[in-house]
Amino acid sequence: MKRLVGKMLAWIGGIVVIFGLLLVGGVMALRSGTKTVAQNTVLELDLRMGVEEEAPSDPIARLQSGDTPTLRDIVFTLERASKDAKVRGLLVHVGSSPMAPGHAQEIRDALLEFRKNKKFAIAFSEDFDGANAGLTSYFLASACDEIWLQPHSEFGVSGLRYESMFLRGALDKLGIVPRFEGRKEYKNAINTYLEKQFTAPQREAMQGMLDSNFGQVVRGVAAGRKLPEAEVKAALEGGPYAGERAVELKLIDGLAYRDEAYAKAKARAGKDAAMLWLNAYRGRVDGVHEKGKRVALIYGVGGIVSGKSGYDPLDGGVSMGSETVGAAFRKAIEDKDVKAIVFRVDSPGGSVVASETIWREVMRAKKAGKPVVVSMSSMAASGGYYVSMHADRIVAQPGTITGSIGVFTGKMVTKGLLDKLGVSFDSVQAGVNTDLYDSAKDFTPEHWAIVRGQLDRIYEQFTSKVAEGRKLPKEKVLEIARGRVWTGEDAKVRGLVDELGGYAAALRAAKKLAKIGDGEDVELKVYPPAKTKLEVLLALAGGESDESSDPDREAARSMLRAVQPVGRMLNRLGVTGRRQGVLTLEVDGVR
Repeated sequence: MKRLVGKMLAWIGGIVVIFGLLLVGGVMALRSGTKTVAQNTVLELDLRMGVEEEAPSDPIARLQSGDTPTLRDIVFTLERASKDAKVRGLLVHVGSSPMAPGHAQEIRDALLEFRKNKKFAIAFSEDFDGANAGLTSYFLASACDEIWLQPHSEFGVSGLRYESMFLRGALDKLGIVPRFEGRKEYKNAINTYLEKQFTAPQREAMQGMLDSNFGQVVRGVAAGRKLPEAEVKAALEGGPYAGERAVELKLIDGLAYRDEAYAKAKARAGKDAAMLWLNAYRGRVDGVHEKGKRVALIYGVGGIVSGKSGYDPLDGGVSMGSETVGAAFRKAIEDKDVKAIVFRVDSPGGSVVASETIWREVMRAKKAGKPVVVSMSSMAASGGYYVSMHADRIVAQPGTITGSIGVFTGKMVTKGLLDKLGVSFDSVQAGVNTDLYDSAKDFTPEHWAIVRGQLDRIYEQFTSKVAEGRKLPKEKVLEIARGRVWTGEDAKVRGLVDELGGYAAALRAAKKLAKIGDGEDVELKVYPPAKTKLEVLLALAGGESDESSDPDREAARSMLRAVQPVGRMLNRLGVTGRRQGVLTLEVDGVR
């Protein structure tokens, strides 16, 4: 009886809390609805913590991401602001932001479009440091017409460097034997376990990507700063510099503290200038791409897995679930108002089975008369390319990591380590190959024959589908596949990508394929739809998330970030089992 009464009281309390939240939410909505945008507004965008590709739906992911802006919100809000006479300019707070080149290029393109409408953009940074992160942030800042660096800070840019981690030496000491094989020689994810340094093909591919990305940075900075490319290349390779030297080299406009940079922005905006966060501005004005013929936007973000999309708090990774993405495609196909689909892919690949499931939904959409345009974000490689290859059109940023057309599989043989620890296993089985991926046993010759047969079949399937989807000769596909990664810029030259650009280019392509007039706007609708305000309030009432900067929440967020590198290391070692016993379409990242 006491338990029943307790449950009833908890239920009544929950209803009261929900009602209170709804009331507060309604008051806040009414209050925010009365807010307007002041004359001579300067928008403010803080990119020091990077960006999110997609707004997380998982409560724990929301906790960790906090107020990190989404790429789509930034791009479309800048598009809206560029046409608003009340908005005079933008101040971008950058730094050594953890941002992928493809993401930086997307925002950079949006800044350049914003400025075309007689708006100014000022970048302020406390530093440009942190190896590649400093260069990426500076590259983004070069789209602004002014760049200011805090006094007594270093201009820490010193070229570009890619680094990969190799675990073979540690595995040898532990008594763990890596048994992996891939198709083909450039499929470098397995080199993490098999090698102690770059193989010749891996070094070739990494150097090619580095040269392509660094060339993009040099050209972009040269155009933004109005300097000769050779001069910019020498300056970026010759750092780091004191701030004063960076001014002399015309890499930045001057040295200023935060308050001075903000004063400069307000002075350029005019009398009674007001600052306003970009997200706050978005809540006060009508959005873009909210009216017209409907184009579906479907996200495919993270490692590709069977089942539902999710979030792993251990390593901070998100997953692209075949069930979630497949359901989104089916909803878009069934919606008679949807004229085309933009499939936004940001993925290093993953499960062969899940990739095939998503590929099938892309084919079904095309068969149903819904053109599919893939918009590649920072990465769409291996399985990420697999799910993209049959789209009617593929759009990628110049710095997008793509290709990696290949497959690998294998396992960690842990018998040596287990013997040292005194741990043993025994088993009974029905079937001669049920122990194929048993980590306590090495592959037999018969097992290797099975594994290599699987790899050969999947590689043949992958390359044949690329040839069919991209309308390329099979011989050419076999030449550019081999597991090699390319930048979007290099992939376009080889026919793996149709066009360079981001959301704007993908929308133009979707409209053209759907025979929607170039001057017509469209309604860009996300599938599955984002949570409603009521659903968010219910989630909050359940204690799933919080919008405040509560110290306990911040402590939890910090703790998650602290343990995630360990989680990633465990995943790379195969301790979690993610990479073992699975035929995988995946690309290794570069740092």
